[in-house]
Amino acid sequence: MKPSPVPAAPDPAGGPAGTDTATDTGARQDAGRSPGRVTLRSDLRASVPDGLIALLVTAAVFALIYARIKAKTSSTVSVMPFMADAGGFWMYFLSQAFGWTALLWAWTTVVLGLLLSGPTPRWLPMSAPRLERLHRTTSLNTISLIFAHALLFAAELVRHDTARWNSAVWTAFVEAFVPGGYDSGTGRWAMPIGQAALYLAIPLGLLFYVRHRIGPRTWRVLHRFVIVVYVLSVWHTLLYGTNVWYDGWFRTTVWLLQLPIAALLLGRLLFPARRSERLARPGAHTGPAAGWALRFTGRFAAAAVIAALLAILVSGNDGGRSVPPEDTSSTHNHD
Repeated sequence: MKPSPVPAAPDPAGGPAGTDTATDTGARQDAGRSPGRVTLRSDLRASVPDGLIALLVTAAVFALIYARIKAKTSSTVSVMPFMADAGGFWMYFLSQAFGWTALLWAWTTVVLGLLLSGPTPRWLPMSAPRLERLHRTTSLNTISLIFAHALLFAAELVRHDTARWNSAVWTAFVEAFVPGGYDSGTGRWAMPIGQAALYLAIPLGLLFYVRHRIGPRTWRVLHRFVIVVYVLSVWHTLLYGTNVWYDGWFRTTVWLLQLPIAALLLGRLLFPARRSERLARPGAHTGPAAGWALRFTGRFAAAAVIAALLAILVSGNDGGRSVPPEDTSSTHNHD
């Protein structure tokens, strides 16, 4: 049994790949420790209200998952029939709940980052500085939610292991946190994908708070890899989440939610805030040819993703498994 989604891509400083959210603000704050300088400590304090909301959402998701398990209407019961004992596996379902909340918080963080990467839209209900702070606090809470998701999954493994406690703890640690440690079925691919998302998310998110040491330019370059974290997170979810194991409206909705991100990213690439990032005509480009090719490829890839998402929504072919007949559901195993 494996965790449902391993969520995704926190980014305290800005949006995902190719975005420079709060870059100008950050650059102005990089020189010296002014009273208005953003610090990790100040953002941790500011993240408390957002974190409490995340916990409430997690509680609601857990209650929904638990109720569906008891009613035997969850696809998890079909994937892993032994989990019909809701009380016996409550910790696993709580891990799932934290995973879904983390994915939702990561999605929000990415969307905010893309919205803030250029001129702030006038229709947004908050000022740019307040949105930037919200963007950073949701990022920090995403990291916490990811870790809680993985930790509860490991705790569930320990809980059901009959070996001595030290052996059980070590086995759970390896399977939950070490790439390649879990080598059964789909998990041999899905688990390392989720773990990669976690281990990339933490440094890429926290680098914002040391950008004055590594330099704003280096931070911006590293910052663009955040989109990779988010992609890995969604990939893990669709590949291994028992709640989206089969074809159906919920799995299709997860695909649908990627459309705003792809559209915002394409808009960010087509109309970059920095003049140096604009795509000139091939003959008018003055920099290295590789730079022009990279910018063109990024725009083409974003447009291709939008086309693929629309094709999924129109066709209904979302890549899920076929729902098994009721009388053979017991033959299905999450491995």
